[in-house]
Amino acid sequence: MFNTPPPYLYLKNHLTFPLIIHHSPSPSCSLHFSNNNTSDSTTSIAVSYLIKTFNFTPKFASKLCSTYDIRFKTAQNPDLVLNFFRNNGFSETQLPSIITKAPWLLSCNLSLRVIPKFQFLLSKGASKSDIVNLVCKNPMVLSPSLENHIIPTYELLYRFMQSDNDTIHLVIHKPYVLSSHLVSYNIKILVDIGVKDSTMVRLLELRSTTRLFQTNEMLEMVEELKNSGFTTSKTTFVIALLARENKVAWKEKVDLYKKWGWSDEDVKEAFKKQPHCMSVSINKINLVMDFWVNQLGWDARAIAKTPHILSLSLEKRITPRALVVQFLQEKGLHKENASLTYPFVVSEKLFRDAYLKRYKEESSYLLKLYEEKLKLAYTTHKNGMR
Repeated sequence: MFNTPPPYLYLKNHLTFPLIIHHSPSPSCSLHFSNNNTSDSTTSIAVSYLIKTFNFTPKFASKLCSTYDIRFKTAQNPDLVLNFFRNNGFSETQLPSIITKAPWLLSCNLSLRVIPKFQFLLSKGASKSDIVNLVCKNPMVLSPSLENHIIPTYELLYRFMQSDNDTIHLVIHKPYVLSSHLVSYNIKILVDIGVKDSTMVRLLELRSTTRLFQTNEMLEMVEELKNSGFTTSKTTFVIALLARENKVAWKEKVDLYKKWGWSDEDVKEAFKKQPHCMSVSINKINLVMDFWVNQLGWDARAIAKTPHILSLSLEKRITPRALVVQFLQEKGLHKENASLTYPFVVSEKLFRDAYLKRYKEESSYLLKLYEEKLKLAYTTHKNGMR
């Protein structure tokens, strides 16, 4: 260990950042082990260190060391690593979790594997607390090569986020974007096929894109959607991609639509027209279909031809307008061959003009019926009752 530790670490450009690396041993791990070159001995030392330092159970410590092949001869390097984290804002309660997820840190070369990455993030405007937050969420962000992975990935993300502040914010909230090698690979695929930068920003910021950016089937999904007629530069392509990525949810929804009377071809055509129909929750699908089929007595396949209906609010749009359409049907004012779905997808103004004001004798009653139902829906929503 260093006899006189330097108080600060310096970047190659001589900018100074207060990354403190005091080398005094921690109270819990002033351990001294005999120098034994055998593999069993070095593993045993690592197990003992984990038990005494973090109060891990012997079984857990042993499993951790064997799983990740953790071994060292003395406590010198692990002490150095842990003290570095302690002296740079990490708490005693955070360290066990970090080491559990990335035990290799204890035997790594701190100056090569960790410090340069802290320096890089600091140079981009991240605070020490930002780095603590990032590493605690995903310690594996310290694993990839700085030059070969972290810097190129950061620069790729910066292209979309357009500022260090926004890029750091993204990295802090989604650490996997900097640690996973699949992320930059998949981003490049999407850019190469024509997905717009503005769309990429929205994708990166969405909570639901974690699996998408880390999938190893991006090329296959892209080709499938292109063959289905989706245009890669349009937003609908990305919506379709997000829906297609979750195979389990996809199958569940296909089966559900078929349960309500759709054919495989209906599902295919509905998805092509409105890919969001495969992103709608199962609960929402059931509620809309139950109301449409069981309460109104209408054909579920009508929705397959206009799947946009599934994106509409049941309480604020579908139910109030359905009451009007039903009334007009009973009065013989809505032709049998007229589209059932059209009244639900037109604008509010067009609906009022075509279905509420058009029939003078009934307009007063229809307007009252419609607005009472709307008022109830908005009042229920405001009060948190759904």
